[in-house]
Amino acid sequence: MALRVMIVDDALFMRNMLKDIFARAGYDVVGEAEDGEAALERYREIRPDLVTMDIVMPKRSGIEALRDIISEDPQACVVMVSALGQDSLVLEAVETGARDFIVKPFKEDKVLEVVRRVAG
Repeated sequence: MALRVMIVDDALFMRNMLKDIFARAGYDVVGEAEDGEAALERYREIRPDLVTMDIVMPKRSGIEALRDIISEDPQACVVMVSALGQDSLVLEAVETGARDFIVKPFKEDKVLEVVRRVAG
């Protein structure tokens, strides 16, 4: 069965880029969200195998959404997506429970390498 992925990013362009990468790799994108608030709602609905989560978003940050998801599902597999220079935020996300992170701008092979490492 294909890995079920949810993509969370406030930029439609970034969601579409990740969606294309996952589709080419044979993964099933089962949901999307544009902010941390919507991410938590969608996570509760679909329980994906993997979530890619942008850190800086409106309404609720990726770290806040990660904290909520992990508190409800400690086994959740969340990979943070951050821009260059957000090292302290990435560290906070990993301490909160993120499995790994992807740095923007990203390359397809790096995204898939991280996903394979954390999701098997």
